Amino acid sequence: MIESDPELFERARKLFAGNCEFIWAAAKIDGLPPMGPVEIAFAGRSNVGKSSLLNALTGRKALARTSNTPGRTQQLNFFAMGTPGEEPMRLVDMPGYGYAAVSKEKISTWTKLMHAYLRGRASLARVFVLVDGRHGLKPPDLEMFDLLDSSAMSYQVILTKKDECKKSEVDARLESVRVALAKRPAAHPEIIFTSSENGEGIGELREGIARLMKERGTEF
Repeated sequence: MIESDPELFERARKLFAGNCEFIWAAAKIDGLPPMGPVEIAFAGRSNVGKSSLLNALTGRKALARTSNTPGRTQQLNFFAMGTPGEEPMRLVDMPGYGYAAVSKEKISTWTKLMHAYLRGRASLARVFVLVDGRHGLKPPDLEMFDLLDSSAMSYQVILTKKDECKKSEVDARLESVRVALAKRPAAHPEIIFTSSENGEGIGELREGIARLMKERGTEF
């Protein structure tokens, strides 16, 4: 586990407490915004709590829409952190995967969009893959890992819904994910267990993103 840096932790808190707004949506690869600031993307199964985590991360109630309907995010949604045009970073909400009640044609379109984005976006620094902490890894998650590995795109697992997990299951869940990632070339070894409900792990995630920006020489 990476040791926390109090100064970086506070800088990250201030960054995410600042301005954050929706700036762009892309349903096709030729509709992406011009490359600019560092991009941090979030992926996960449709019911993993991705929108709730993005809202908790940025301290908003409705930055990203939450829904009980799988597949609600049907495009790449870009959010500017800071003043648009001068922002140090963008957050990217990727389409949910593993949905069943969506046409095969729609799934194919989304999959092609993600493939193209992951392989051709130099400004994309990392993909955070959200996994439901109550259930652990499922086949769609492993397929996503395969895609990220083949794209040579750095990714990190974020477990969600820790508040709904039994305390006795937490360590076992973390260990099972560690084992699954151990031989995957593009996977970052650190796993963060979060709760959008009570905020657990959110500060740690913010600091991790800030550390990544610092490593890339981005001022914030």
